[in-house]
Amino acid sequence: MRFGIRELILLAVLLAVPVSAYMLVFRPQNRAIERAKGEIAHREELLDKLREETARSEDLRRANDEIAQRIASVEARLPTDKEVDRIMRQVSDLAIQSGLASPAMQSEKPVAAALYFEQPLTMETSGSWDGFYRFLTELERLPRQTRIPAMTLERDSKNNGQMNVEFTLSIYFQDDGGSGR
Repeated sequence: MRFGIRELILLAVLLAVPVSAYMLVFRPQNRAIERAKGEIAHREELLDKLREETARSEDLRRANDEIAQRIASVEARLPTDKEVDRIMRQVSDLAIQSGLASPAMQSEKPVAAALYFEQPLTMETSGSWDGFYRFLTELERLPRQTRIPAMTLERDSKNNGQMNVEFTLSIYFQDDGGSGR
């Protein structure tokens, strides 16, 4: 077999076609495919992060709903400013039912406490320790938010087994009128 110029040119063309096809078609296609794979991987990472955030968002929504329910529960226990007088009568009745003397009450100026108000009442009464303990126990069972920030107990020097009590009872309430009472 003899190779002439014609055969050499044909051989060169036959070799040049796959090499040029690789260089001009397949190599750019492979680069585009690699870029597309990289972009797909990046978008899949973003989707995974988005799924995590969505799951966390749902958890936060559930937590917010629980907090809103708790706040509503606490607010249900807060009287309005119009109901504070009724609470004061309840406290006075509790003291008498517990065997204490009818309490002397002095209402102080309401104090703003976050979104609510605190109505301090200075109370003075006397009676036995057991009666005062029953009073505090019943006060704690009231469905309203109260606290006793200050208390003074003194033994009654005239009556054995009796004591005099002075304390401040704070009743939390919501202001309906916007004026703070």
